[in-house]
Amino acid sequence: MAKALATFAGGCFWCMVKPFDRYEGVHSVISGYTGGNIANPTYEQVCTNTTGHREAIQITYDDEIISYGELLNIFWRQIDPTDPGGQFYDRGESYQTAIYTHSPEQQRLAEQSKQALEESGRFDKPIVTDIIPANTFYPAEEGHQHYYLKNPGHYNRYAVGSGRERFKLETWGEET
Repeated sequence: MAKALATFAGGCFWCMVKPFDRYEGVHSVISGYTGGNIANPTYEQVCTNTTGHREAIQITYDDEIISYGELLNIFWRQIDPTDPGGQFYDRGESYQTAIYTHSPEQQRLAEQSKQALEESGRFDKPIVTDIIPANTFYPAEEGHQHYYLKNPGHYNRYAVGSGRERFKLETWGEET
């Protein structure tokens, strides 16, 4: 087994775990914070949009079962890559989208994937998702881990109420 890491910021991390959790070859999906300038940030600190951190997920996966390219495709289908101000209901830098790359190969694949999405014509605005070399990832507090399993009622109301689920359905025409 060849374990690898993928790190994505897609707005609220609660909504980013479930889509990846269901794939064979994905060993874990952890909610957390990355990209900022303070060590061991708390949820409350990150929500102030003053730490430079974004809510993100870090995926440990077996790249012999699921490829990084497949993970990128799943990622793009969870977000509005044209929104520079956050994602859906959540606004501010802590909710901006990003792909954090762990190797030159991931960087290359992420850039190719972004360019292909830009050229696809699916969106009429530019793709603004950042592609950034990965740095320290800080796991979020336990209450935020696998929120969709711990608090399914609240999670479902949030995923629908934020506009994310409607956007995904209208953009991709299917459950993603």
